Amino acid sequence: MAKAQKAQLIEEYRINETDTGSPEVQVALLTNRINALIDHLNKHKHDEGSRRGLLKLVGQRRRHLAYLKRKDTQRYQALIQRLGLRK
Repeated sequence: MAKAQKAQLIEEYRINETDTGSPEVQVALLTNRINALIDHLNKHKHDEGSRRGLLKLVGQRRRHLAYLKRKDTQRYQALIQRLGLRK
C-alpha cells in the first residue's frame, strides 16, 4: 500500500484530527490489505504463504470488529455499512 493511499484511508475513516489508531481506521486499513491479497491470490492460487497471511489479517479484522461491536454498536454498524463487509 502506498503512503498516499494509506494517508487517504486514514483521512477518510478517522474520528478527529490526530486519530490514526481508532478501530475504524484499523479495520479500514486491514480491509484494504485483505482486498489486495485476495486479488493476488486470485492470480496466484498456490501461494500458501500469502494465504496464511490473509487468514491472519482476517482474524485481526474480526477481533477489531468484535471490540467495536462490544464498545459501540452504532459505530460498528456504520463502519460495516461503509466498508460493505456484511450482507
